[in-house]
Amino acid sequence: MKPIDPILLAVLNGRLVQIADEMDATLYRSAFNPIIAEAHDACHGLYHAQTGATLVQGTTGLPIFVGAMAFAVKAVIDKANQDGNLEAGDTYLFNDPYDGGTHLNDFRLVRPLFWNGKLFAWLASVGHWLDVGGNVPGNFNAKATESFQEGFRIPPVKLARAGVIQQDIIDILGANSRVPQSNWGDLNGQLNALDLGERRVQALLKDYGEELIVSALDLLTARAEKLMRANIASLPDGTYSYDDFLDNDGITDVPLKIALDLTISGEKMRLDFSRSSPPCDGPLNIALSTTVACCYVALKHIFTDVPANAGCLAPIEFVIPNTTLLGVSAPRPVGGYTETILRVIDTVFGAFAKVAPQRANGSPFATINALSLSGWREHGRRWVMFCFFGGGLGGNPETDGLNHGNNPISTATIPPAEILESLYPVMFTQWALRPDSGGPGFNRGGLGAIYEIEALADGATDVSLLGERGKFPPFGVNGGKSAALNRFTYQSASGEHTPPLVSKVTDIRIDAGRHVRLETPGGGGFGNPLTRDPVRVARDVDLGYVTPAAARKDYGVVIGEDGAVDAAATAVLRSGAR
Repeated sequence: MKPIDPILLAVLNGRLVQIADEMDATLYRSAFNPIIAEAHDACHGLYHAQTGATLVQGTTGLPIFVGAMAFAVKAVIDKANQDGNLEAGDTYLFNDPYDGGTHLNDFRLVRPLFWNGKLFAWLASVGHWLDVGGNVPGNFNAKATESFQEGFRIPPVKLARAGVIQQDIIDILGANSRVPQSNWGDLNGQLNALDLGERRVQALLKDYGEELIVSALDLLTARAEKLMRANIASLPDGTYSYDDFLDNDGITDVPLKIALDLTISGEKMRLDFSRSSPPCDGPLNIALSTTVACCYVALKHIFTDVPANAGCLAPIEFVIPNTTLLGVSAPRPVGGYTETILRVIDTVFGAFAKVAPQRANGSPFATINALSLSGWREHGRRWVMFCFFGGGLGGNPETDGLNHGNNPISTATIPPAEILESLYPVMFTQWALRPDSGGPGFNRGGLGAIYEIEALADGATDVSLLGERGKFPPFGVNGGKSAALNRFTYQSASGEHTPPLVSKVTDIRIDAGRHVRLETPGGGGFGNPLTRDPVRVARDVDLGYVTPAAARKDYGVVIGEDGAVDAAATAVLRSGAR
């Protein structure tokens, strides 16, 4: 690697990251689908010409895509090598979740970038399309037992050849979605993002020259590896285990175990998931590339100083047998992957809490609550509303957890109620923080939320939900307590109902004026709640975060009718509790 002045290297890194950020912004501003346009469920980056390894990733893209995209680009490289006719302007499209994808809604576009007549790197874009066929609108089918019930699967194919779009592929895509106009808009947004990225990288190469940019990319990758090795070496050697559970697979009401044995040896780390449950019948399976990607996300949360490129994974060994639900192949259903990857991340957090308790976080709420509502408009047009929802993040060594945030897999925002109400025949009758949902602790877990939605369509509205944490709450660390469980209810003519599988349900239909209601979990607490300053507890009560009864029960703090702490009663109560 050619040495580069540190200031120049920082400038080049900033320029490279800015390219990916601009690609993100281009798609956000042009997508038809609010899950991309508002929630930012997308990602862009630059990848190695021969290996597909991540070179540069944007700062606003979905973190879970960061780790998975290297596998996706490698799948395209293999396909291009097989075809043997790669040229400028070619663009591959695919959504195969077993070959570098995540689930069928996430469409990847991968394009070679040529400079001076030879391949320099690959550009890639991924975005969550609203509907790709399958049994359930929005594709989160909690009852799926094979991928064919979740949507249509496309291996890497050339959407564009030498810059010319292949209309037959467009026709196939349009014929297999309930909302083809939405997917068409998202596809064009992704193509525009790739166009912009190509122009920006070529301008960078023109300004600085290929040799310097290649050296900079090599140095940045080496720096990430060096930082990760130093971080691991600072931790005590040993094997640390943690198990967590998914409620069920959507078919059989039996818990699924996600088990991690984390081994630290010098400057290397081994993540072994061999003890996890076998592949399940329902859609809670994930492929190996997805498991690696969510481990990457968890480690980036822990080692925040390490740059986002392939170097940070160099000292990490992954053991993910195909005999577990974390390493499946087709046609095992994987549409509920969001729930499983969150539990994988939780096991990394849980094991790390044993490695370095002083740096641990309580579990986040760890379910996206994938809710789909759908029906028919006038003139026979279909509408499909898919949305994910927020909850509390875990208490940490420095602060309380964030109220009503998004999960660790995401930098996405929750689509605003106003946007959803303007696009679909629904009305939010409640959108509020959920009292007592955060795990008690010295630093409290963040609060979950309450969402209540009324159906407004003239005909029946179809409802499906794929969520988790209905039976196993987000855990606390270092003496912190668990958060509240997830809860979902819906109304019918016979009253209010809770699904038999708690947070998974399909085949529900509600009439106009009926409601569905989500009460999401908070985050787990950090530290013994009996050591929390009573003044902080009183402030929580004043803000409505904690009820007076919970302050007494969980924190040993007695709040008087005037809202102030009863110091004498609190001292007696806490003494007895200890």
